[in-house]
Amino acid sequence: MTTTSISRRSAVKSGVAATLAAARALSPALFVGCSLGIPPRARKVTVGMLHSQTGPLAISATSLRDIELFSFEKINAAGGLLGCQIDALAPDPRSRTDLFEKRSRQVLDAGAVAVFGCWTSLSRKAVLPLFEERDNLLFYSVQYEGNESSKNVVYGGLVPNQQVLPTIDWLTGAGGGMKKKIFLLGSDYVFPRTANFIAKKYLALKGLKPAGEAYYPLGHADFGPAVKTILASGADCVLNTVNGDSNLGLFAALHAAKIDPAKVPVVSTSIAEDELRSLLPEQVTGHYAASCYYQSLPSENNRRWVADFRNEFGSDRVTGDPMEPDYCLVQLWKQAVERAGSFETEAVRQAFRDGLTFDGPGGQVRLDPKTQHTTKYFRLGKIRADRQFDIVHESESPIDPDPYPQIAFPGWSCDWTKNGVTRGAEVDINGNV
Repeated sequence: MTTTSISRRSAVKSGVAATLAAARALSPALFVGCSLGIPPRARKVTVGMLHSQTGPLAISATSLRDIELFSFEKINAAGGLLGCQIDALAPDPRSRTDLFEKRSRQVLDAGAVAVFGCWTSLSRKAVLPLFEERDNLLFYSVQYEGNESSKNVVYGGLVPNQQVLPTIDWLTGAGGGMKKKIFLLGSDYVFPRTANFIAKKYLALKGLKPAGEAYYPLGHADFGPAVKTILASGADCVLNTVNGDSNLGLFAALHAAKIDPAKVPVVSTSIAEDELRSLLPEQVTGHYAASCYYQSLPSENNRRWVADFRNEFGSDRVTGDPMEPDYCLVQLWKQAVERAGSFETEAVRQAFRDGLTFDGPGGQVRLDPKTQHTTKYFRLGKIRADRQFDIVHESESPIDPDPYPQIAFPGWSCDWTKNGVTRGAEVDINGNV
């Protein structure tokens, strides 16, 4: 494809958008900057993307690929980075944990100077040994369970002290109706189990115990028995850490059982505007999501960003968490590269120590050099019938990240500006220390 080929915007107008999208999914590197007048022999630098474009996680992960392409195209249009055009590689891991390491090796072997990607903690943990072995940087934008810190990962998503614990504070406070019986429902992998382990420790500080706890495999669809268990427990709310398209089955079952969100609200940690596009409004309206960003934020910075993204990808597209953190991570990486004057991993990592900040669509974020996690606003959104959110609560200021909350991981801490991870006693998330 040459620089005179049809642009995405004109492709949409001429009715060939589907063909372009299909080709882009197969080889997005060919399309980065293809309509921006970039000289065909411009210097290039390779960046990898690891996002499932098929399988149960595609409902969420495909938009991360798109927001990164959007970001890289903007950088290329403005002249590139250190005189180079960004050439993005995005092989499809197909929602399979066993393919993430293979795809990571593929993009690193192709010379990727940085990689943006992974959705579940299983996929992140699957590729982490390779990134540490090669000393490359992975930028991870999805909310996760904490209990991890690597000098080879920049964590842009919420950790439990920025999401799960503020959610419990709201539910058990006046705003959430002074709930006492929280049911913990999740997918059966490391994030839900660890996040709920931390939640149980925090509830204990409040003199409370969960009304119940249940886990189901990724991709699970039949949640009828789970809903019966929730009802039998007497729960007055549900903390939902179910991930991917399993939420389709969950909310269908809740609706079929006539669960009233005014009486038994479900607060989800992994549902945003993008997932709501696939969920029926009558099944989810009135329930909640815990996040750091919503498309409905009224700031002018956010309005411009949403309009710019939709202008490129279509008026039917939406923004949400973790798309906004992902966009911020690209900008923080760009800052670090420019300050370092190099794409080399150690030089970029040294630039992190300056405490980089970026005024994102959801407000200012700061990269904490000690943990390589970012500060986050906490926001609670109530789902509307138009598949958007009313923001019913938000923190007064960004919350500093704590990947090792002491209520769950006593003695553990991290400071990459000094000696890295300080280890406490080994903790079993089943509750045994």
